[in-house]
Amino acid sequence: MTDITARLARELSIRQSQVESAVRLIDEGNTIPFIARYRKEATGGLDDQILRELFDRLTYLRNLENRREEVRKLIEAQEMLTDEISKALDKAETLQEIEDIYRPFRPKRRTRASVAKEKGLEPLAVIIYSQKLIHGDVLAIASEYINEEKGVNTAEEAIAGAMDIIAETISDNAEYRRVIRELTFKEGVIITTAKKEEDSPYRMYYDFKEPVSKIAPHRVLAIDRGEREEFLSVKIEAPEARIIDWLKSRSLSRTGSIFSEIIEKAVEDAYYRLIAPSIENEIRGSLTEAASEQAIKVFAENLRNLLLQPPVKGFTVLGLDPAYRTGCKLAVVNEIGKVLHTGVIYPTPPQNKIEESATILKQIINKYNVDIIAIGNGTASRETEIFTAGVIKTLDKKVRYMVVSEAGASVYSASKLAAEEFPEFDVSLRSAVSIARRLQDPLAELVKIDPKAIGVGQYQHDMNQKRLGTALAGVVESCVNSVGVDLNTASPSLLSYVAGINSSVAANIIQYREMNGGFRTREELKKVKKLGEKTFEQCAGFLRIPGGENILDNTSVHPESYEACKALLKLTGHTLEDVRERRLGTLKAEVEKLGTEKVASLIGVGVPTLNDIINELLKPGRDPRDELPPPLLHEDVLDIADLKPGMILDGTVRNVVDFGAFVDIGVHQDGLVHISELSDRFVKNPMEVVSVGDIVKVRVLEVDPQRKRISLSMKGIG
Repeated sequence: MTDITARLARELSIRQSQVESAVRLIDEGNTIPFIARYRKEATGGLDDQILRELFDRLTYLRNLENRREEVRKLIEAQEMLTDEISKALDKAETLQEIEDIYRPFRPKRRTRASVAKEKGLEPLAVIIYSQKLIHGDVLAIASEYINEEKGVNTAEEAIAGAMDIIAETISDNAEYRRVIRELTFKEGVIITTAKKEEDSPYRMYYDFKEPVSKIAPHRVLAIDRGEREEFLSVKIEAPEARIIDWLKSRSLSRTGSIFSEIIEKAVEDAYYRLIAPSIENEIRGSLTEAASEQAIKVFAENLRNLLLQPPVKGFTVLGLDPAYRTGCKLAVVNEIGKVLHTGVIYPTPPQNKIEESATILKQIINKYNVDIIAIGNGTASRETEIFTAGVIKTLDKKVRYMVVSEAGASVYSASKLAAEEFPEFDVSLRSAVSIARRLQDPLAELVKIDPKAIGVGQYQHDMNQKRLGTALAGVVESCVNSVGVDLNTASPSLLSYVAGINSSVAANIIQYREMNGGFRTREELKKVKKLGEKTFEQCAGFLRIPGGENILDNTSVHPESYEACKALLKLTGHTLEDVRERRLGTLKAEVEKLGTEKVASLIGVGVPTLNDIINELLKPGRDPRDELPPPLLHEDVLDIADLKPGMILDGTVRNVVDFGAFVDIGVHQDGLVHISELSDRFVKNPMEVVSVGDIVKVRVLEVDPQRKRISLSMKGIG
C-alpha cells in the first residue's frame, strides 16, 4: 500500500499524508461527496474532482497489484519463475507491461511454433538461436531432425519449423515489444483512405495521414467510427527499417554464425507476421482508450456545467413540446413546478391553425399569468419559435421565451418514473412538463434522465458504456450534493444521488414523507427504513428542510457540527434566531478579531470546517447556482437568413468539444466557434475559455444556409 500511496501522491501532485487519509476514508465506506465536504481536515481540503481521480487511480493500481501477483503465481505454477522475471514483474508500472511479461507463459492456441514443437523441432531451434556454431553444414545439422512420421520430410522443412519457433520467441520478448511499441508510437504515422467513393461525414479522412503521437482524440474517434461504418481503411505505418535493424542487432550474434541468415529471416518473419499486427492493434486500442477518456472528461465537464445552470426561480413557465402532425403539446407549471394546465395547439404544418392556436395560447398566458415560455428544440421547433415570438408581440404583459434542449425528454417521458409521476398524462404531455421544469430547475429535472441521453457529449455511443456511465453518475452525484436537496419536495431520482442514499432508501424516504406529512428535522431520517447510522452520517448534511424546526437543518452544516455551531454563536454573542433572521453580518469579522485558529480550537473543529460553518450561517438555504448569470431569454426571433458576416450577437454555449464550442445565437442552428477563434491568445483546450451555459458575445464569420453551417468568432470582442 505504501508504494501505491506514494505513486498516487506523485501522480496527483499532493502530499502522501493526504492520499493515505483519503484512501482510509474511502476504505471505511465513506462517499466522495461526504469526504470532500466534511473531512477537509483529514484530507487537507482535497476537492470532489481530485478525490474521484484518486479513487479511479487507486482502483487501477490495486487491480495492477492483483494482476501482478496473479501472473507471478501462474508462472510459478509452471516452474518457470526466475529472479529476473520476478524483478521485471516488480518493476512493471502498467497492465500492458505485466501482460508482455506473461505472454511467453500464457496458454496459446495452436500456432505454427507449437506445431513445430510437436514435430520435435525445438532442440534445433535452440541450436540455431544460440548461434554458437561458426563452421559446419546447416542442412546436415537440420537433416538430423527429419522425422517423416511427424511430418518433417526434409532438412528445409526442419529449418522452416525451427524458424517458426524462433520467430515466436522473438515476438514474445517483453523488452523487444516495449521498444517496438515506443518506436511505433513516436515515429509511426496513422494513414486513412476511402473504401467508398460516396460522400460522408468522413470525407476529410479519405486521404489523410498524421503522426500517431500527435493525432487529436476527436480524430481518433471519428476515424474509428468511419472504419466501423466501412467508409475508411486505416493502418499505422511504422518505421519498419529502423525496427528490423534494431531487432537484428539484438538477435544476431556479433561473432558471426552459420545460422545468421536463418536468424535474419526469422527476425523479419517475427516482426511482419507476429509483432507488427499485434503492436498496431495495441496502439490503436490505446489511442481509442485515451481518446475515450478525453471524450468522457469533456462530456463530464459539459454535463457538470449544464446541471449547475442557474434555476429560473419564482416564475410560472409554459413548456411547449413542438411537433408537426400531432401538434404542439403544452404544459403550464407554477413557480414550484406544480402542473396547472396541459393541452395541445396546432400552429405548425399540416394543420396550420395559427389564429386558433394564438388565441388559445394568449388565453392560457393571461389565465395563469405565464412569465416565460420554454420551447423544446426538436422537430418543428423553428416554426413554433416563430409562432411564439409573434404571439408575444401582441400581449399586454412582458413574456419572454427560451429554446430549451429537449435531449432525453422523450426518454424520460416514456420511463417508468414519468408514468409514476404523471399517470394521468400521455407521453407527449409529460415531455412538455419536463421542458418547462428543466428551465425552472435544470438539476432537479435532468437527474431523472440517463446522463448519456442529455446530449452534451461527443461520440458517447462509441466508448466503454460502463466507464462512461460511472463517470457521468459521479458528476451528477457531485452536482446534486454541492447544491443540496430539499428533503420534503425532492423526487426519488434526486434523492438517489444524495451521498449514501440508494434507490430503495430514496423510496423509503418518499414513503415516510407521504405517511407523516414531511420531515420536520433531520433527526427524523433515522426513523426511515434501512437508513442506518452510516447512511445518516453520509447524507444528512446534503439534505435541507426549509421552514423546519431547526434553522441549521436548512444549511449544509452537518449534524455532527451542530454543537460546535452553537458554541460559535454563543462565543460571538449570537443565537439561532439571529441565523433565522439573518442578523449575522459581522460574524466573520468577529471571528477574525478573536483569531480564526483560536475560535476553531475553542469550538472543537478545524479551520476549514469553521469557515464552512460561518459561510452557511451567513446565508442559510444558499443555492450556489444563484451566483451565476441568469440564462439568456428572448422576445423576438432571428432567422439564419438574417445573419450577415460581421454581426455581433449574444449567444449561449450549448456544447464544448475538443475542436471548439457550439453556440446558440437564437436561429435554431447552433454556430461553431472553432478552437482557433475562441480567443486572441493560443487555446489548447476550449474549456480554458468557455463552458456549457456561458453567455458569450460572438461575431458572425460565415453563413452557409444550404448546409446549415454558421462560423463564429469570439476574437477581438470586448
